[in-house]
Amino acid sequence: MSDGWLDGRRALVVGAGSGIGRAVVDAFLAEGARVAVLERDPAKAAALRAERAGVPVTTGDAVTREANEAAVSAAVEAFGGLDVLVNCVGVFDYYRSLVDLDADVLDTAFDEVFRTNVLSHLQSVKAALPHLQAAGDGVVLLTESTSSYYPGRGGVLYLSSKFAVRGLVTALAHDLAPEVRVVGVAPGGTLGTDLRGPASLGAADRSLGDTPGRADELAARVPLQVALSGEDHAWSYVFLASRRARGITGGALHPDGGAGVAAPRKRS
Repeated sequence: MSDGWLDGRRALVVGAGSGIGRAVVDAFLAEGARVAVLERDPAKAAALRAERAGVPVTTGDAVTREANEAAVSAAVEAFGGLDVLVNCVGVFDYYRSLVDLDADVLDTAFDEVFRTNVLSHLQSVKAALPHLQAAGDGVVLLTESTSSYYPGRGGVLYLSSKFAVRGLVTALAHDLAPEVRVVGVAPGGTLGTDLRGPASLGAADRSLGDTPGRADELAARVPLQVALSGEDHAWSYVFLASRRARGITGGALHPDGGAGVAAPRKRS
């Protein structure tokens, strides 16, 4: 039975076809929100339409103005307004250091990673902003990462792009107050994610969730020794989207198993 944390809230989730984004859609609906989505992959968009009747689904690339404006329009037409924007869009560089990046692909790889991981967030906020401001207590939730805070969680392009998302949260929280709160969620590694690599690095068909032994690897690298799923992370978005979090802006929640603290000593 729903606790109704999001009763009456109208949300758009960008990058909602799988992983954390899909889990956010399901959790928001369970908590009483009305939800629309933007998803680039046509097959994932079709699955959402089939599995979630009544959820407006826009198929398009979140790095473009047109797709974001179409998704916002669909949400506003269906719900009469918009209170919450969530962006879960990202691409992963599979730990490529600068040493490992050939000079002839650096330009294209940089453009692809930063357009996907940073520009998509700006485009979605820009498209939704008038409606979030009109709501009076609008919320923007951007997906950071443990890579926004610590090295070793991705390559040089992924880390720097996620640090940029952290910067977006700070800048937008300052600029959009008091009508709109802006908060980051910085998940650790996630089970079942379909996070892909850049096409410019030949990794567009490579999915991070398919990594062998991933559950054991994720659990081993954090103090709580847990491998977290999209469903685990989704509750951070639920809390931040709710009016219970009305005093929180400019920071981030860290559902990461304790990545920022030293591992506990084993008891003998």
